[in-house]
Amino acid sequence: MSAGHIFNDPEHDPGVEVARQRAEAEGAAEPVLLGEADKGRIRVGTAGWTDPTLTAAGVFYPPGKTSAEERLRYYASRFNMVEVDSSYYALPTASVAELWVERTPADFNFNVKAHALMTGHPSETSRLPKALRAALPSEVAAKRRVYPRDLPPEVHDAVWGGFVDAMQPLARAGKLGAVLLQFPPWLGPSDANRDAILEARDRLEGLPCAIELRNRAWFDGDGTDRTLRLLTDQDLPFVMVDEPQGLRNSVPPVIAVTSPRLAILRMHGRRADQWDRRGATVAERFRYLYDRQQLAEWVEPLTSIAGQVRETHVVFNNCYANYGTTNALEMEALLGE
Repeated sequence: MSAGHIFNDPEHDPGVEVARQRAEAEGAAEPVLLGEADKGRIRVGTAGWTDPTLTAAGVFYPPGKTSAEERLRYYASRFNMVEVDSSYYALPTASVAELWVERTPADFNFNVKAHALMTGHPSETSRLPKALRAALPSEVAAKRRVYPRDLPPEVHDAVWGGFVDAMQPLARAGKLGAVLLQFPPWLGPSDANRDAILEARDRLEGLPCAIELRNRAWFDGDGTDRTLRLLTDQDLPFVMVDEPQGLRNSVPPVIAVTSPRLAILRMHGRRADQWDRRGATVAERFRYLYDRQQLAEWVEPLTSIAGQVRETHVVFNNCYANYGTTNALEMEALLGE
């Protein structure tokens, strides 16, 4: 991190060793499925298990756990769900999803983030599958990044089709919690954008999904009621967030249930100095360790939410080193008290 962006808050960025000590204080018990199977179940996990700051030696994984299989099996011995974020950057494949199924317990869940091109974001052209790159017009293929509007309709359809096909092993195994449709900050409330949300749902061909909105205008004034009514009428789970407040791109921590099937809370950290900074890396933006009081603030709302839905997922996206895994263990303990 550059000297101009040093985070002077040792309580919330204390380093790997302090986070490890806090995690060890929670013990090494197997993951707990809180609540009942038919209603009130709470799953706690993190956004990913392969971030380089997490897989570094001595951070989270025991010595010798260096292969993809060993790491996922170990992660699944500590938590009962995970969010896959790599699928946002590169289309997943069914063969990889089959390995995820094989390497996790029967009651494990994956939430999978939709590919960037499925939610209006740009994608690096080089990370598209070779067949899709070959189908692009030469002037589009030459771009470093492409937006959905740049794609021929048949290529855009192939992105959706490839993603849906890749999810089938998880869906068949009962391990697909939801496809996370995280829309960009520039997608604000309008009739066209409401239609875009519903179109995205329909393109998933029946796969379960959840909606995260990143433009605060959805929640300005009477906007909150209209937004939640749309999701409720369509039985679409709303993704709640904990993130820095008072900034241009801040979304308020609206607590709401819009589907009896699922509620999701994503914990992004409260790193206000990096949230809106252009060029901030993932490690900089999400390098934040919640303190126990901040976690405790969510226990009552989550308990209330869990009483209204079949499953509630709490996902720690403060994905720097062992900060997310430590907070997930702590939250699980707090919810189990």
